[in-house]
Amino acid sequence: MARSQSGTRHRRGPHKPQRRPEPVGDAAVQTLEPVGRGSIEIPSSITVKELAELLSVNPADVIRELIRSGIFASINQVVDRDTATLVAGELGFEVAEPTVAAPSETNGTAPLPEATKEVLFEEDDPSKLQARPPIVTVMGHVDHGKTSLLDAIRATNVAAGERGGITQHIGASEVSRDGHRVVFLDTPGHEAFTAMRARGARVTDIAVLVVAADDGVMPQTREAIDHARAAKVPIVVALNKVDKADANPDRVKTELSEIGVVIEEYGGDVPLVEVSARTGQGIDELLDTILTVAEITVDPRANPKRPAIGTVVEARVEKGRGPVATVLVQTGTLRVGDTVAVGNTFGRVRALETGTGERVSKAGPSSAVVLLGLADVPAAGDVLRAVGDEKTARAMIEQRQAQTTGRPDGTGRATLEDLYQQIQAGQTKELRVIIKADVQGSLGAIRHALEQIQTDEVRINILHEGAGDITDNDILLASASNAVVVGFNSRVEPTARRTAEAEGVDVRLYDIIYRLTEDLQAALTGLLEPEQIEVVEGRAEVRQIFRVGKTTVIAGSYVTEGRIVRGGVRVYRGGRVIATDRIDSLRRFRDDVREVATGFECGIGLVGFNDLEVGDVIECFTTQTVSRIAAA
Repeated sequence: MARSQSGTRHRRGPHKPQRRPEPVGDAAVQTLEPVGRGSIEIPSSITVKELAELLSVNPADVIRELIRSGIFASINQVVDRDTATLVAGELGFEVAEPTVAAPSETNGTAPLPEATKEVLFEEDDPSKLQARPPIVTVMGHVDHGKTSLLDAIRATNVAAGERGGITQHIGASEVSRDGHRVVFLDTPGHEAFTAMRARGARVTDIAVLVVAADDGVMPQTREAIDHARAAKVPIVVALNKVDKADANPDRVKTELSEIGVVIEEYGGDVPLVEVSARTGQGIDELLDTILTVAEITVDPRANPKRPAIGTVVEARVEKGRGPVATVLVQTGTLRVGDTVAVGNTFGRVRALETGTGERVSKAGPSSAVVLLGLADVPAAGDVLRAVGDEKTARAMIEQRQAQTTGRPDGTGRATLEDLYQQIQAGQTKELRVIIKADVQGSLGAIRHALEQIQTDEVRINILHEGAGDITDNDILLASASNAVVVGFNSRVEPTARRTAEAEGVDVRLYDIIYRLTEDLQAALTGLLEPEQIEVVEGRAEVRQIFRVGKTTVIAGSYVTEGRIVRGGVRVYRGGRVIATDRIDSLRRFRDDVREVATGFECGIGLVGFNDLEVGDVIECFTTQTVSRIAAA
């Protein structure tokens, strides 16, 4: 039986059309240089349009900064002072402390003082900036030597005279090279890297891509490259295992060039260092290259004299010590006794410890320290801010929670409908997509089809593509980059489905290419017609086959996930779809039933497919008709 096309999305409920934003008075407003301008005052709440007028900038500039912070706002949406201050700081403006301590209109709390401005990486006064050590994430394919390379780097540093020698695992490592420090995140892999980005934390300055000289470019190598590019982070290639007899560096360099990573030796701008984690070959050269890229390309700087802002790398509860968190300080200086707000918790810093277990009284920019004193365990990727007192910390957490719950879907992630609104408002010029297909050949056909539907006004940016099922990694990348996930003849892994629902990521599945291109073209042109949205209800495993008569087959099944209801089904065998059909009969013992929940057995009969076998998985789905936003 022919499969029916469907566009699958995972989100909390049907999309409700929103009113289109009103046009801005003069679309040609130019951003004015803030140099020489005095500090500005921002009220407790302000619309995006009013903020743009206050700063004398184009509203699109304000909306762009909001999107970078994970907030998808229309031109008439109201934001609080804290959010507006963050935007103003990113645009180079200085914000004065409020002259009247009026309650915030969003949640009734007092406005936050100047010390808690969410200026994460842009400082208001360049004269106060000082060079800080670069922060490096190591990524690459499994078994290509990421962990071994980090161990070799640490071992070299200890041999060079690092004090202590025994380093506890705190999620980050600091090494020295000729008096210059480099900080490595000890959670290698693009999964952790992107999970932090998905939570709004911009942690990494440089990505080291580890590729094995005897293995070459592999699927996770491509994924790591796509994740680093999406984060706009410079790449340094560490060509590992060059000491092995079957190493072929030239082949790997060619493979990298074929996927767009052109090394300096081939006329590109990506440094490559041949290393061996086993023998220590090239480790010093790799550190020198990282420092050179940091100095020339990144130039990481921070203000050590401001209140600390950092990111949680790891967190856990330790017996006798309570919640402990490894924090990477990115700007400012964190001191014992500081009151800090971290994600949805807060506390007073009781102690700070280095990776060697040494107690310190303060930690400056690009320092990794273990923090004791929080009321609860934060999540990896949560942003830490040192504030004036506990009252301010509570107010900051309440404002953050109110801002999150105030969004229509609780997330602010991009959907095709959101894209339509942003295009109409002039807020965006590209649709970011992640494409997964059943085979490589399908990817080429889809890519060619998408190239034909781009316009001068907007374009499709393919952040990542690959063959296989949609995984957690795809969802995390989409969440961090505000992208839409598109699957062609591929399925969503159960854990990825739950992650998509939690993150509010738009996931759509197709089995006909022209339906896929029609949907994306409709988003680009605003012609979004009502659609059938597929909702996966549950799965059951076939445990026994019963034959009734000559043709009818009943599958004795056990419901492993969700619920089984009368509707459409897909039959999986060996992880691949072998049939799409509908349920003809659903029984519990001798009774016809409307649904069967997880943990119960049932008999399932299909309309047309009778070639069922023990071990098959029956996935049940229903469809909902949801109105999309129509073009004006």
